[in-house]
Amino acid sequence: MAMTSPAEAPSQALARAELEAQLHYGPLVPEPYRVAAARHETEDVVTLTLEPLDAPVADALPGQFNMLTAFGVGEAAISVSGTEDGGRIDHTVRAVGQVSRALCSSRPGSVVGVRGPFGTHWGVDELAGKDALVIAGGIGLAPLRMGVSQLAADPASGGARHLVVLIGARTPNQIVFAEDLRRWRDLGTDVEVTVDAAGPEWGGPVGVVTGLLDTVAFDPAGTVALVCGPEVMIRFSARALVDRGVSPERIRISLERNMQCGVGLCGHCQLGPLLLCRDGPVVDYAGAVPQLLVQHER
Repeated sequence: MAMTSPAEAPSQALARAELEAQLHYGPLVPEPYRVAAARHETEDVVTLTLEPLDAPVADALPGQFNMLTAFGVGEAAISVSGTEDGGRIDHTVRAVGQVSRALCSSRPGSVVGVRGPFGTHWGVDELAGKDALVIAGGIGLAPLRMGVSQLAADPASGGARHLVVLIGARTPNQIVFAEDLRRWRDLGTDVEVTVDAAGPEWGGPVGVVTGLLDTVAFDPAGTVALVCGPEVMIRFSARALVDRGVSPERIRISLERNMQCGVGLCGHCQLGPLLLCRDGPVVDYAGAVPQLLVQHER
């Protein structure tokens, strides 16, 4: 228990005790979740459906992330890609490091840790009845999946008036959420997909995702754009949108750095003046962000 200095006012002592309790027993302590299902989206991308064993974490807003623990291995920041009844949550993970490989190897019945949700969100509630354009690269569609599903609904139910979704992938077998793409199209969303390279079996566009901007109709002055993917794709997509007349203040991007604490204390995710676990990951493409995007991840 924390000791109180004689010179410390009761209010200061209380504030310090509350901070210590939060640090030791609050957002830094993961809740146990059981893996209810593990679905392979691609060869190296898995969507884990997790169900709480005890108290569930708070519901995430589209664009927020949780810290997932592979016990005995480590912890990583993973975006929430969906929510289900009973407190179940979906996280879509690509196997690229020790922790993500361990998570992707999780089998139904195994237990992982979850804490969160953390960070800013896409603000999709503000887009009900308005025009929205989504650009996603590869697994960058995962942080956008919840938001697109909401925006694809009828405008009377919180959906967008006009929704365009542009997706880029390295190859056809790297396209994620195929069932969602079909469902969004059935709901009237303009979904276009391009790949960097493909064989003769692919009948769609080949090229970078920004090339799809010339194939779709949207009102630059009245559209809000949501962009997520590899950072180089974000840079070129944001610039292309500005060139098409979309104001930087109407472009929202999701950035990623080395997030370790999730609560703005460790500083590992600092990008210029931003701590991305706290001030991001979703930020407006305005002000200093274009300059910050040229800084390498530490």
